[in-house]
Amino acid sequence: MDAARDPEYLKATAEAVTDFKTALEEFLSLHETNHLARGIAPAILPHDDADPDEIHHARAKAARAAGRAYYATRLTGSYIHVEGHGAVDPIAAWHSMASPKPLLEPDNVLEICDQILGRLEAMEAKAAAEAPSVTGVELLHPLVWGAARRLWLNEHYREAVASAAEALVTHVQARTGRRDLPATSLWQQVFSASDPKEGQPRLRWPGDPQDQTVRSMNDGLRQFAPGVQMTIRNTSAHGTDGMTAQDALERLAALSLLARWVDACDDIAAPSADTAAAQG
Repeated sequence: MDAARDPEYLKATAEAVTDFKTALEEFLSLHETNHLARGIAPAILPHDDADPDEIHHARAKAARAAGRAYYATRLTGSYIHVEGHGAVDPIAAWHSMASPKPLLEPDNVLEICDQILGRLEAMEAKAAAEAPSVTGVELLHPLVWGAARRLWLNEHYREAVASAAEALVTHVQARTGRRDLPATSLWQQVFSASDPKEGQPRLRWPGDPQDQTVRSMNDGLRQFAPGVQMTIRNTSAHGTDGMTAQDALERLAALSLLARWVDACDDIAAPSADTAAAQG
């Protein structure tokens, strides 16, 4: 996903810039502005009573914070033009203020940080306004939405559906231990009407197997689950035609419903040899 269109990333980047500005202010509090030989001597000088170890610690803290905020300047285009040097990244070059012939002075960096924060706020608001709607989608089964979310927000709807379908199959494989079957066969076997065998557990709708509703659910799942696999997963994974948000939403809803029904099912395993012998 394009970082400039991801509200969460933009918010995290803004937090990194805020942390950098705070760390820089702590570093600057141990210094005084040098008004002599500007442009030649360092722009800041340590206070006479400043502890060198404290300065070293504050400098390291600011450097780490600058590293975390590395992409902020590039995202916002907030460079400072310095004669003879062109466009300078104020976050990357902040430390020059403590060196001879500094590229930047404290006010330059602090002011541009505020400008970067303002631009990031505007970009976050724009990205949120332009993001594909997630109304209702985020209420789908967590397994389904969790697998589809990133692709959905990036408007890769077909891929979002395929990812959700794969996640559901993987979940059933882990639950039943059946990693030896193609996905369609997996659904057919776990909902098979035949009794479970060793290494071949079944999923059954809870309740009395003779109850009409329970029987209908088991019979329906036996057909519905493989059908979802073939009509939704297979066509999403192997198709090349575009898919609209509405098309994807309807498919994700079917996957979500199947995921909730799978959660509601009981695991039925074959009786152990000892149990079978006792029953015999």
